[in-house]
Amino acid sequence: MMKIGAIIQARSTSTRLPGKVLKYLPFDGGVTVLGQVIRRCKQSELLNTVIVATTVDSVDDSIVDIAVGENVNWFRGSRDNVLERYYQAAEEYDLDVIVRVTSDCPCIDPGILDEVISNHLMVEADYTSNSLIRSFPHGLDVEVFNFNSLEKTHHNASLDFEKEHVTPFIYKSKPEYFKLNIFQAIEEFKAPDIRITLDTVEDYALLCTVFDYLYPVNNFFNVLDIITLFKQKPWLKLINGNIMQKRFDMTVEEEIQLAMEFCELQELNLVSKYLDSLLK
Repeated sequence: MMKIGAIIQARSTSTRLPGKVLKYLPFDGGVTVLGQVIRRCKQSELLNTVIVATTVDSVDDSIVDIAVGENVNWFRGSRDNVLERYYQAAEEYDLDVIVRVTSDCPCIDPGILDEVISNHLMVEADYTSNSLIRSFPHGLDVEVFNFNSLEKTHHNASLDFEKEHVTPFIYKSKPEYFKLNIFQAIEEFKAPDIRITLDTVEDYALLCTVFDYLYPVNNFFNVLDIITLFKQKPWLKLINGNIMQKRFDMTVEEEIQLAMEFCELQELNLVSKYLDSLLK
């Protein structure tokens, strides 16, 4: 029988918001961001197991404590080589299909998880993603890939960003090696301009607000609930509207362009003009 497992990568250190997955959602609710991700994954009907994959660093003992408290499996591996951590966790728990979920997405929808998994299996893909072409709100991202694809990636990936981000070798570096599958939202679920992932203080403020509205009604509110809320209260987008999503695969020119956009937002006009001169 095929074994399908979600691997949730988690660590307590973060560049922009240290300890973000240990923060509470709702704000005073006693459940951590990571705890919410785990509980939502456990609502999936197709997952056979949920595994929290963290680092061997002692600072991440708290991550293991949360996994134990939520009664899910856990694995400890490399801090920086997350690809290796995924491969070793999948190998230890004998997974045939891996569902990649990140711990900074506390609104992950178990219904979407199951739809992406089902579609992946139906088309017999090597790799399926609902975020390579963004149609769902940002923060409902799901990647599904077979163990042999992960094994091939682990053995062949050599660049730092391929190891840190797990799957770029599959969809960016060597897509010709794999059967890729893009999963897009149906019309009523399309809202790529909504950002409900957690990277910054502003993101946390928005998530606390979303949970205040939706969590008391349904602990496992779904994508439609989120989209409906944002339609009713469009001002919510203002809370984290200026946050730029981190990217890891940009050229020097693209990084300069992004830095210019940031400078313009902060009215750092002299720096923006200087950066612009570098592109000419």
